[in-house]
Amino acid sequence: MANSFFTSVKGFFFLLLVLLLPIDHADACSRVVMATDSARIVMVGRTLDWRTPIPTNIYLYPQGITKQSMPSGPSLHWTSRYASILAVSYDGGVTEGMNEAGLVMNGLFCNASRYPAPVEGDTSTPVMSLSILVSFFLDNFANVSQVDDWLANHHFVIPSSNFDNGTSTLLHWALTDISGDNLIIEYVDGRLTSYRGKNLTILTNNPIFSDMQAINAYWNDVGGVNMLPGTVRSADRFVRGAFFISHVPHDLDHHNAFASLSTIMANLSVPWLYQVEGKPHLSSTQWRSIADLTEGRYYFRLADSLSEFYIEFKGEILSPGSTIKKLNRSNIDSYQLVGRANSRLTPTHSFTPIW
Repeated sequence: MANSFFTSVKGFFFLLLVLLLPIDHADACSRVVMATDSARIVMVGRTLDWRTPIPTNIYLYPQGITKQSMPSGPSLHWTSRYASILAVSYDGGVTEGMNEAGLVMNGLFCNASRYPAPVEGDTSTPVMSLSILVSFFLDNFANVSQVDDWLANHHFVIPSSNFDNGTSTLLHWALTDISGDNLIIEYVDGRLTSYRGKNLTILTNNPIFSDMQAINAYWNDVGGVNMLPGTVRSADRFVRGAFFISHVPHDLDHHNAFASLSTIMANLSVPWLYQVEGKPHLSSTQWRSIADLTEGRYYFRLADSLSEFYIEFKGEILSPGSTIKKLNRSNIDSYQLVGRANSRLTPTHSFTPIW
């Protein structure tokens, strides 16, 4: 009994310490994985929350596209093995995407991240631009195991990058494949830290993932049936997402699995135009997505739209030599986007990365 008491007290004071830290400077995003018991249905939901508009277009890239991680200097060069559907922000950087093999990757803001920086005079270590990093993994790998193995044997550095009038681009990433396996990638103090497992179904923002797991463990002891943390802070969204995804049924058909994940993502969203006085960094959800790895569909819903639309691989020519296509949202009223939207894709050149 005494040990249980002191463990509870220790957990409480750890939680209190974390809550007092300035961890909510990162604007909000949330990611949740739904995998049914049979592992025949795997979907990844995500919210994109930010204080200013982030124009996001959807691209469909075929196989066989030649790319590079930086325009000059030591860099990685590759030709895409897999077709991909990408969400590209500012028409200059890949926020997230999924490939035809059943691998999805999402980048979420995390201002605790510290990347390995390029070293002056180093002509051998490849430099990877954040604008193209997600594409590199989706172009080259079919599953989490391949990504994990590659990271264990290769090293690259990441240059500093800014957006939105000087905001540092600080991210961590999560990948999920068609088997339901997950990989979380963080850079802490310049060193790669990764976590892998089918149980790693939640990611939000700050603090780093190991600290977030400790916070969630505290709330697991509290129990969520009668009380859950309800603010828009990253840690609160993590706890709510973890509770709900572990307490909804997982013996579901496709329709109900999608509905369950969709409503969980709505619960983790920040209300449209919501503001916290004195805390402009807590931001509205601008859009939500669901990558349906089972059906090869990428669903996208704008906060100010009445419905969602999706792009799918089915029916598209994805082989080398095929045309890159783009759904340019600036040319389409959001109210016109509903259901299958492949007909809205138009031929285009590759986007120009914000190096």
